[in-house]
Amino acid sequence: MLAPKTLYDKLVDAHTVCNLDEAGQEILLYVDRTVLNEYTSPQAFTGLREAGRKAWRPETALGVVDHVNSTRPARITLIGGEQDIQSEYFARNCRDFDIELFDLFHRQQGIEHVVMPELGLVLPGLVIAAGDSHTTTYGAFGSLGFGIGTSDIEHLLATQTLVYRRLKNMLIRVEGDLPVGVTAKDLIMSVIRKIGAAGASGFAVEFAGQAIDRLSMEGRMTMCNMAVECGARGALVAPDQKTFDYISGKPRAPSGEDLAAALTAWTDLRSDPEAGFDETVTLEASAIEPMVSWGTSPDQAAPISARIPDPERETDPDRKRDAIRALDYMGLEPGMDLRAIRIDHAFIGSCTNARIEDLRAAAAILKGRKVASGVHAIIVPGSSEVRRMAEAEGLDRIFIQAGFEWRQSGCSMCLAMNDDVVAPGERCASSTNRNFEGRQGAGARTHLMSPAMVAAAAVAGRLSDIRSLGSN
Repeated sequence: MLAPKTLYDKLVDAHTVCNLDEAGQEILLYVDRTVLNEYTSPQAFTGLREAGRKAWRPETALGVVDHVNSTRPARITLIGGEQDIQSEYFARNCRDFDIELFDLFHRQQGIEHVVMPELGLVLPGLVIAAGDSHTTTYGAFGSLGFGIGTSDIEHLLATQTLVYRRLKNMLIRVEGDLPVGVTAKDLIMSVIRKIGAAGASGFAVEFAGQAIDRLSMEGRMTMCNMAVECGARGALVAPDQKTFDYISGKPRAPSGEDLAAALTAWTDLRSDPEAGFDETVTLEASAIEPMVSWGTSPDQAAPISARIPDPERETDPDRKRDAIRALDYMGLEPGMDLRAIRIDHAFIGSCTNARIEDLRAAAAILKGRKVASGVHAIIVPGSSEVRRMAEAEGLDRIFIQAGFEWRQSGCSMCLAMNDDVVAPGERCASSTNRNFEGRQGAGARTHLMSPAMVAAAAVAGRLSDIRSLGSN
């Protein structure tokens, strides 16, 4: 009999071309698809060009402009400087290597990790590697996604393979139901807080349990997207009927007899009942509250009802040092009530939380309310398709009437590689995935939270508990 396997091991085994060591820990891995952006791909294309190589299977790649473009309400192509050079070189590379490109004026332009699933290009059982760490998002579909470096992108384009080292298996089980007002963003922030920023280093994480089963596909994508923030190099949720329903009817997903055959195969994509995990983490969903970050790492977070922790009570010297530095950078003091922290900016966007479900949640809070005086608030939909859906539902009118700017799609203020930047010393309530020093601009101070919590903070002018505000 075959030994029981985890979902991760099944996916890796199915894509192993050959072993590169006797133990089978280092392998040559076949990759089904990739998505490219203008920021992480230039050197890879330059390497191919200098070596006189072509892309071996260009039809398996998609190019998307998302990182450096402006998201101003009236779409513009040029914002000046290095960003324009990157976008122009990317267009040339896609043209020369016969790779499909979604430029700024393409109907489907958007953030790569939003565009790929909404097209139906992310399917159970695939291996997808790309030059962005949040490629782990695709694990929500039972597809192994992971980020790679520029030299790996070159190797992938030339051969459709990567040299890959197998990961250990971690199971994160979340039992019970999430309370009202608590979202997938709060859940993954709680996971990261529990195990630490490096707690899943060297692991592929599988999320399971009743709370995960009940998440929407958007919620599962949020979970897998941010799994990298606790060190995971892969994150998975076993596909189920929600997965199949989401994929069905997508423009580039299988249909008809092909879809029927695929569904039969996808049903078996789950960990065997007796499969062993190297580590298991368990959380109770009912104990989770709306979360906000207070420091400069995603694991430096707490429930909104809490106070900023005192580093002097930290027994681990490294964590104590990091907390002291974080509080100094953030301009905060131990013991402060998180709900007393005032903000200058509110940002809803990113590959973590800019899908239609996220915008609906924000609109439910903002309807009939106004952004507080002195708060600069913007909403950047994750894709042009999400933007059209929101406008068809009238969400854009709610945002604009509340005082938010309604933007075009792109990465925007998530990483400040464009013209959306938080000024030094200013504070932003953000639905993004990282709160590192300088992430949203030199000296910028970032507080991570769910889109609904960002909306609540924008209205209150400070970090706020969504449970005390409610929806209209």
